[in-house]
Amino acid sequence: MTNTLKIGKYEFASRLIVGSGKYPDFKTTKDATLASGSNMITVAVRRVNITNPDEENLMDYFKDTNVQILPNSAGCTTAEEAITLFRMVKEATGIDIIKMEVIGDTAKTLYPDVLDTLKATEVLAKEGFTIMAYTNDDPIMAKRLENAGAAAVMPLAAPIGSGLGIQNRYNVLFVKEAVNVPVIVDAGIGCASDAAIAMEIGVDGILTNTAIAQSKNPVIMAEAMKLAVQSGRMSYLAGRIAKKPFATASSPTEGLIEFNKNS
Repeated sequence: MTNTLKIGKYEFASRLIVGSGKYPDFKTTKDATLASGSNMITVAVRRVNITNPDEENLMDYFKDTNVQILPNSAGCTTAEEAITLFRMVKEATGIDIIKMEVIGDTAKTLYPDVLDTLKATEVLAKEGFTIMAYTNDDPIMAKRLENAGAAAVMPLAAPIGSGLGIQNRYNVLFVKEAVNVPVIVDAGIGCASDAAIAMEIGVDGILTNTAIAQSKNPVIMAEAMKLAVQSGRMSYLAGRIAKKPFATASSPTEGLIEFNKNS
């Protein structure tokens, strides 16, 4: 069984991606990330410092690890904002793998603006960026993002930070069937079993932040997520049994020992 996750020109040993927000400090962020076994941590560059060397910098905590920084455009509400942001990040850090996140509803759902996401993806893909695009659970839009140059699509399982788990497993499955690039479930994971269920659907990976960062013990939850993603992937590859409406005996009925009713 191979566990390698390939996104564009990049390869990762882990299928779990973690976030960097909502932790009390950078040290806890690093400890939980290492416990998760993840090779990639997404960073909202409008909120977390990775470009200013004169201030506490998240990249300093990960420079001695194999964890890839994945800048995201959280806080951007237009394609133009996201395009400008990522160009600046690439110039400052050299990082060209990004999580495209353009939010359409900032007041309640944090749902993506898929049209501006598509527009920004088209522009930056032509500039050589490896783009992982946060989107809704619509297989048609997922295919359009792939055609625009996205190296991975990231449908939400439930609203960001809600912890509701997989609310739309059939839609997520439809997305997976619609595209040929990796599908990473992004948003809505609340606990380890949610991650396992998503992986059993057949998605290629999981991104989770709040479920780890705001748990009572982020380091333990991070390890639980690692094991859940691994076991969910193995279960998917093994293939589940068919569901049946009635019981089926575990032991064969042929050759049963006959008892003498008169004895």
